[in-house]
This record gives sequence, structure tokens and C-alpha cells, in this order.
Amino acid sequence: MDIEKSRILIVDDEKINLKFLADLLQEDYTAMLARDGRKALQLARQTPQPDLILLDVAMPGMTGFEVIKELKHDDETKHIPIIFVTAMDSTEQEEEGLKLGAVDYITKPISPPIVKMRVRNYLDMQHKYKLLEQKANLDGLTEIPNRRFFEEVLGREWQRGKRNGSSLSVAMLDIDFFKQYNDHYGHQKGDIALQTVARNITYSLKRAPDYVGRYGGEEFVILMPETPLKPALIVAERIRSGIEGLKIPHACSSVSLHLTVSIGVSTSNDYTESGPQVLIQRADQNMYKAKQSGRNQVSGG
Repeated sequence: MDIEKSRILIVDDEKINLKFLADLLQEDYTAMLARDGRKALQLARQTPQPDLILLDVAMPGMTGFEVIKELKHDDETKHIPIIFVTAMDSTEQEEEGLKLGAVDYITKPISPPIVKMRVRNYLDMQHKYKLLEQKANLDGLTEIPNRRFFEEVLGREWQRGKRNGSSLSVAMLDIDFFKQYNDHYGHQKGDIALQTVARNITYSLKRAPDYVGRYGGEEFVILMPETPLKPALIVAERIRSGIEGLKIPHACSSVSLHLTVSIGVSTSNDYTESGPQVLIQRADQNMYKAKQSGRNQVSGG
């Protein structure tokens, strides 16, 4: 099976420089090319995003310094590392670029071995950093995103929805009578049940943008970007029935002989509200409505 290559965005207004760097790196990486700053911003915001940007400083229309300012002020692109490639031999220029967020400088005329080594070393370091970051963002038991990281993703999707004017839906899920389950079957069985529910929710989400996190205890939260209320309710019902269909015995439940969940759904189209926590609060309220109405059901509005 082929291993996906790291993506490098090369930005230079000189065609010969683009070709030189692309030819130099294409054996080991996937090269994305831009001849001006606006095109660079467009490619940086695409999915999948580049893993590294090699950015020329002196370009007409929009300089490399202007490009990096825009990238670093955008939550979607601020994490992408940038190496400036420049013919300038000025300590002041280099200091300015590093202050703006560049991780390194490569000077022209370009030395192929130096470019290859710096790119490889930096991407290796990034890979190790991402592994550590991913581990810190996961819930230790269920191995799905934890609450802190979920709220970061929610904040980004809120801003994206605000820009695009699209619907954003959230579902809050709680396992019915989970304390009684733990008391009766023991915490080891309870942990296994939490892991099974987390996997089932993940498998029930059919779209790549949809996202699940463990919110705490037996509560899970599902994020559905660009999803109006009606489709979000359909997804929530699929999750509810899927978990019920697992037929995990629950002798102490007054709802069913098996483990069940209650789910509340909330959708926002009005981004004049105070922030994404409003969505969470409404989904939580709807989840309690589902509980008050008998549990093992979905409530939303």
C-alpha cells in the first residue's frame, strides 16, 4: 500500500524557480505550485492542506510577508509551517520574517542538498510533534477526541459556518442509567461499554467532516458541519438505534433490557448568537427533554 506523501506548497513568481524546487522535491513529496500570493492563500486553504510552505519573499502584488500575515491570522492555516526562500541577505529582513511566524530561511542561490535536508528534518520534526499532539487530544479510554480538543474543533467550525452562512448541528448523547450499569456489572464492564458506544457512534457517522468527542463520563457530543436540523435528527436516530441494536444487556434499566441512549440535537443558522457554547447548551437541554420523555429517544429543535 502506498504511503501518502507530505504536501509542500511552493510559492514563487519566477517560473524557473518553481520548476527547480518542484523537480528537486517531487520524488519524495507532493508539490503544490503558486506564482502569486493570492493563489498561495487559496491552495493553503484547500483540503488536504499543505504540510509545509516554501514561500518567496519578494513577489509583485503581494509579498511573502503579506502572505504569511494572512496565513497566521486565519485559524484554518495558522498552524502550517512556513520557510522563506529569498535572495535577500539582510538580518533585518530575516528577523522580520521570523517575527511574523516563519520557522526558517533558505537563501538563494539555492543549494539542493541544503533544501532537501532542511525540508526533511523539519517534516520529520512536525510528524513527531503531531503524534504527541494527537495523543494529547484523545480520550485515554475511548481513543476518540477529548472535550478540550472537541471544543477547539467546534470553535473552528462555528467560524467557518459564520463565513459560509451554513447550518451547524450538534448532538449531545448520554447513556441511560449508566451509574446503575456500573454498579451492577462493575467498572471494567462499564469501560468496555463506553468503548463500544464510542466505536458505534464513529461508525455511524458517514461524512468525513462529522466529528465525535467524549464530553465527560457517559456523555458524548457529535458535531455535524453544514447540516440542517432534519438531517441531523436522522443521524442522531441512526446512532440511537445502532446502539440499541448492539443488545448490550442492562438488567437495571427501567427503559429496556439493553443499553440505550438519549440524544438532544441543536442547530444554528444564526451566528449573531454569543458563540458555539449556545449550541452545546441547547443540545444539552434537548437531551434532558429526551430523558424526561422516557429516554431511549432523540429530541431536537
